Amino acid sequence: MGKGRLEAFSDGVIAIIITIMVLELKVPQGPALAALVPLTPVLLSYVLSFGYVGIYWNNHHHMLSISHKVSGAAMWANLHLLFWLSLFPFATAWMGENHAAAAPTAVYGVVLLMAAVAYWILQQALVVADGYGSALRRAIGSDWKGKLSPVLYLAGIALTFWQPWAAQMVYALAALLWLIPDQRIEGAVER
Repeated sequence: MGKGRLEAFSDGVIAIIITIMVLELKVPQGPALAALVPLTPVLLSYVLSFGYVGIYWNNHHHMLSISHKVSGAAMWANLHLLFWLSLFPFATAWMGENHAAAAPTAVYGVVLLMAAVAYWILQQALVVADGYGSALRRAIGSDWKGKLSPVLYLAGIALTFWQPWAAQMVYALAALLWLIPDQRIEGAVER
């Protein structure tokens, strides 16, 4: 299968994920701006998750643009990633509605962690499909952000049982690391 079809399928699933997340947002109870105040945790959870989905979409696009082959293993790895991303609307809504609770914040962290693991598995499957000398393998290099993110997610999960708000700050910090597209792959794409 060509990588274009895989990318188009993934783009469609990601678009649906974002649509589901936005449909979960409730209309404020009243016309005044003050009616937004009780919805602040829900809106902040949405913004964080929208950012994460956008980060995955952006990096997924860059990773596929530098890859040349898609194997069966890569297709299954991609579905594995999409599975974890598809749980973002559920985890986002639960955490947003229960912003001070440990369990929803921990589950959100688990979804983030598993999406990161799934992305790494997809990355490795694409490297194998392209061969040892693949441009993707060279572009990944030491992948410090890819190694640091799961550590941050695990720290956030542990923090949820002490202070859920602190865990949410760790999740936001991890997202900030990825807001700038991966320069290693960007450079390889330009070459």
